[in-house]
Amino acid sequence: MRETSTPDRRRALPGPLLSAYAELAREPRFVSASLVLGGSIGALYAQATMLPFILIKLVGLTPTAFGLGMLMQSGSYFLGSVVLRMTSARLGGEGSVRAGVFLLGLSGIMIALSVQFVTPSYLSIMGPVAFLAFCLAFLTPHMTTSGLFPFPHIAGSASAMMGFIQMGGGFTGGMVASLIGAPLLAFGTIIPAMAMIAILSYLWFLQATRRAATPSHSSLGE
Repeated sequence: MRETSTPDRRRALPGPLLSAYAELAREPRFVSASLVLGGSIGALYAQATMLPFILIKLVGLTPTAFGLGMLMQSGSYFLGSVVLRMTSARLGGEGSVRAGVFLLGLSGIMIALSVQFVTPSYLSIMGPVAFLAFCLAFLTPHMTTSGLFPFPHIAGSASAMMGFIQMGGGFTGGMVASLIGAPLLAFGTIIPAMAMIAILSYLWFLQATRRAATPSHSSLGE
C-alpha cells in the first residue's frame, strides 16, 4: 500500500518531537489506552523472563521442549485472532475490547490460583498463559486504534510512545520479578497485577472517552 501522508522531516527535530510527546502525555485517552496495552501485552514480555526458570528448572522441561512448548502461547494468540475474525461483525470494536478485558481478568485469576494451589506442571503454567494470549487477540486491535485515533497529526510519535509503554511495562515487570527472586512467586504475583492495571486503565479510558465526547459548558452556552 502506498503511503498516504507526506513526510515532514521537521517533526523529527527535538523541539517538535518533545512537543508531540508532551501533547500525548496530557491526553487521558492516550495514556489510559497505552496503559491497557502496557499491562496486557507487557505481561507477555514480563512473563518471558520468568517462564524459562519455571518450566525448565521447576517443571523439568528440556530447553528444546520449552521452546516447542511456547507454541501454546503463540498458537493461542493465533486462535484468538481467528475467533475474533469470526465474531468481530457481531461484537464490534468496543464489544471485542470488553470481551478481551473480561477474559484478561479471568486469566489473571487463573494464574494466581494455579500458582497458589496447583503443583507446577506444563499445563498448570501454560494453560493460563495460553488463555492470556487468546484474550489479547480480542483486546489489542481496537484498543490500539482507539488510543491513536485522536492524533492523526502526530501518528508516528503516538505509535512510538504507545510501543515504548508496552515494552516498558514488560521491562518493569521483569525487573520486579528479578527483585522478588522466586520465579514462580513472581509469575503468580506480577502477571495478575499487570492484568489488574490493564483493567483499571480500561475503566479510566472509558471515563476519559465519555468526558471527551461531552460538550463543554462554554460550547453549550454558545
